[in-house]
Amino acid sequence: MAATLALAGCGGGSEPSANPSAAGSAAGGPSGTLKVNWGGFPDSWAPGAEMEAGYMRVPYETLVALDAQGQVTPVLATSWEQTDKALTLKLRENVVFHDGAQFNAEAVKANLESVRDGKTAFAGPLKVIESIDAVDDLTVRLNLASPTPSLLTTLTTRVAPMASPKAIAAGTVAQTPAGTGPWAYDAASSTPGTRMSFTFFPKYWGGPQSVGFQTIQLFAIPDDNAAAGALSSGEIDITDMDPAMLERIKSTPGIESVAYPAIRNNPMFFDRGPGGVFADADVRRAACYALDTSVVTKLEPDFKARTQHFAEGETGYNQATAGYTHDLAKAKELYAKAGNPPVKIEVIAAPYNAKQFNVYASQLAEIGMEVKVQTAPPPQYNSTWNSGRYALGLGSNDELTPFDWYKAWFAADAPGNPSKTESPELKAAADKAIAAGTSPEAAQLWGEVTRIISDEALTCGHLAGEELVVWQSQRVEGAKAPSQPWETNLINYRDLKPKGE
Repeated sequence: MAATLALAGCGGGSEPSANPSAAGSAAGGPSGTLKVNWGGFPDSWAPGAEMEAGYMRVPYETLVALDAQGQVTPVLATSWEQTDKALTLKLRENVVFHDGAQFNAEAVKANLESVRDGKTAFAGPLKVIESIDAVDDLTVRLNLASPTPSLLTTLTTRVAPMASPKAIAAGTVAQTPAGTGPWAYDAASSTPGTRMSFTFFPKYWGGPQSVGFQTIQLFAIPDDNAAAGALSSGEIDITDMDPAMLERIKSTPGIESVAYPAIRNNPMFFDRGPGGVFADADVRRAACYALDTSVVTKLEPDFKARTQHFAEGETGYNQATAGYTHDLAKAKELYAKAGNPPVKIEVIAAPYNAKQFNVYASQLAEIGMEVKVQTAPPPQYNSTWNSGRYALGLGSNDELTPFDWYKAWFAADAPGNPSKTESPELKAAADKAIAAGTSPEAAQLWGEVTRIISDEALTCGHLAGEELVVWQSQRVEGAKAPSQPWETNLINYRDLKPKGE
């Protein structure tokens, strides 16, 4: 990550082969159908929506990507130059969207503005872009309000998939994705709520040699038992899976799997504004000390407890931040100090984190807080858990840089901060870190931001977990962990091909 941030702050990029993602592509062009299950479909396919990477990276591409070494590489942008005042991108020629719209500087402008200016999950990190200039058809300049060396890294993530500006303007992109990727949505071959079909796009800029499969079908099988049965019977080729379920089917011929770090998970106190349930920092601290993440790590062995969002060696890590070790006596003491205010709230969980949230609810009950957990399908959960409807949330934070993490959740105008509340101390520390840009002091200053977030108990109970992806190797080859870090429900689609081809 340090290497990535350094590159993001330097002066340019270089053009590699025609398609940097095409290693391992099939010699004869795409063929066959890849059937993938991620448990449910996004509520919206619009840029800025909370769609997981396993969906987004089928029809959409980003301007740049991260390779296996964490280096920023060209995709739809072929080169770039960044200063403290602007990021200028040169764009790939002869790229068209699935609906026929042209990919150019105006299309980039339309996409970034729609995410930044809309009520989107990822608006926060793009607020630093003051204005966007289409310098010419294939050159776009992002004018920055302050030095932001991590912006290029941000553009590799789910924050900014490139969708057709025509579909964005019409509003159809929410239900009918139209990107520049190798596979275009095929409504005629899809079954609403059950299967979404994407077929190789004949005008794809990377050409037919860039991918192995002609068609990708996404399925919505939320139950692990049913998904395991579908994998074993050949109804699907790839699925995410619980480790316990893998143990039950791993003797099935051809079953292979990969686990990769994908989840940074922590409770978030959303209702912390004046008069809010969690307005008092001591109430938040009491809740943090009441949580015992070790119980979750025993239930979910792929989870590891952390003291903070960033790991040692990453920008934003603060060695002096110890987090909140489970201490029930201290939790009760802090809650009493705050006057034992009534905390009676309802929260939302998805099937994959309901067990964890119920553990936390029972632990908070030990100090007198009443938390009722309701479980909803993943699409409903993804679109509402951090919307401000609930006082407390539990979800993944996949931000790669401290700037993005702060701008996504803790700044006064952050999309993940519905209370719109930020302490003067946190704002001053963040402003100082942002102003430091790429200077040697920047890492230490971002560590100070992390310390304040922890001290104010804006979030706690940090866990890092893995995504487990399972496939049938008798039907698919080329599967491995994706290079893009901290993204769930993802496999390296472009490198996959039918077995034996």
